[in-house]
Amino acid sequence: MTRTPRGLILLFWLTFCGLQSNFASAQTMLPISETAASHPDTNGVHSLPSAPVPAIASQPPAEAPHVFWDKTNAWLFAGVGTARALDYASTKNMLARGREEILLPDDVVKNDAGFAALEAAATGASIGVSYIFHRTGHHSIERWVSIVHISVTGFGAVRNYCLESKHPAPPPPAP
Repeated sequence: MTRTPRGLILLFWLTFCGLQSNFASAQTMLPISETAASHPDTNGVHSLPSAPVPAIASQPPAEAPHVFWDKTNAWLFAGVGTARALDYASTKNMLARGREEILLPDDVVKNDAGFAALEAAATGASIGVSYIFHRTGHHSIERWVSIVHISVTGFGAVRNYCLESKHPAPPPPAP
């Protein structure tokens, strides 16, 4: 396997940056004296154009403002809800196999409606935290809240399914 020398990468980068600055400087507005056209009007008198010739836009067009309920966030919030539903199912499965929940009290996880409400509240809290980051202009963190929530909850659900059952051993057969 051959490696690209660092000097060659640096040379390429400097050349690229140099070409970009030359290209950008070629797109600036020219002074009026240089843009004056020699157009005789009806009296044979030369006149300057009424406005300078606009330069080609060197900046990318402004992006539309980011809305909170865009397609990406909708998918991320659906992922959070799905991960929480998977956590609910995996915890109930783990309890049915004789294991104990260590993070939540038994009164919560053994009450179906209460535990489902807790999972729904966790989904709502995740969306709420994302909205706070959206309103404060932290759009990248807004999305990462959901990504981390999906990852942590998904890991917990997979862990619950991977735990061994703790059912008592069956009694030995009678002779």
